[in-house]
Amino acid sequence: MTDRMPPQVTLLLVGAGLAALGATYWHFYWRKEVCYGSWTSLNKTGLKCDLKNKLFGQHIVAKVILKAVTGFMNNKNPKKPLVLSLHGWTGTGKNYVSQLIAENIYQKGMKSNFVHLFTATTHFPHEAHIDKYKTQLVEWIRGNVSICPRSMFIFDEMDKMHPGLIDSIKPYLDFYDNLNGVSYRQAIFIFLSNTGGEKIVEVALDFRRDGREREEIQLKDIEMALSLSVFNNKSSGFWHTSLIDKNLVDFFVPFLPLEYKHVIQCGLAEMARKGHVKNKKVVVKMARDLNYFPKEEKRIFSVQGCKVISSRLDFYI
Repeated sequence: MTDRMPPQVTLLLVGAGLAALGATYWHFYWRKEVCYGSWTSLNKTGLKCDLKNKLFGQHIVAKVILKAVTGFMNNKNPKKPLVLSLHGWTGTGKNYVSQLIAENIYQKGMKSNFVHLFTATTHFPHEAHIDKYKTQLVEWIRGNVSICPRSMFIFDEMDKMHPGLIDSIKPYLDFYDNLNGVSYRQAIFIFLSNTGGEKIVEVALDFRRDGREREEIQLKDIEMALSLSVFNNKSSGFWHTSLIDKNLVDFFVPFLPLEYKHVIQCGLAEMARKGHVKNKKVVVKMARDLNYFPKEEKRIFSVQGCKVISSRLDFYI
């Protein structure tokens, strides 16, 4: 007697094992992220729906972002990279919008190998090392655009970035066919900053005090004053930068301060996201306990926007 299997059975099992390994390999191969096709193509309908249904109180942002991103992605031969500078106080949606853009271009969204996020306090903390940061930043952008021309670079906390650092990447944002054999024209650069928030609030308050609706505010009412405010702010990474001086920023996008009603919308959306049944009474109670300004007027603009909604809501549920 022997426990050895017949040769035919052994061959069948070995063959099945190899087939399984082959299927696994080909599945991995075809699922590997690549810089073309559906992996890096715009879902215009998705972006439009997300801006409409997930972003609250930002009618200027929704309009500008949709048109700017759609126009750029549909252009097969852009003259320069898309450069967007998003401004507004904390909690107004700047990071969220950059996330929505990434999710509607890259299949893997913010987890894509082609989306790169820099934060000033984490990646460029020491002013004494600014020359080293410049070299590293230039090499990082060049290397990644060489791998994927449709790369996205997001710079958060521009208001905390050391002045002069961002000028090191100016050539990559300019109107060049290529630099040392690398074309940057399909890349996307997004800057996020609190700088200019005061100017945006000023415009919003002026409209309100004049008896005009918030939705009447247009990009032209803010953009010029916003760009000058950012350019002349000595505490900003954009202070006297050539990116602004040479008109390389395509849009300065203002995020308006969020009102009480927008906080309610954020709260209801967050309840649904957490898997709870929407309960407006709970959200209203939470919203009323938040801080608003100006102090002489009751519950106009939220100090923290929607930033603390997720953590605060758990306390009231």
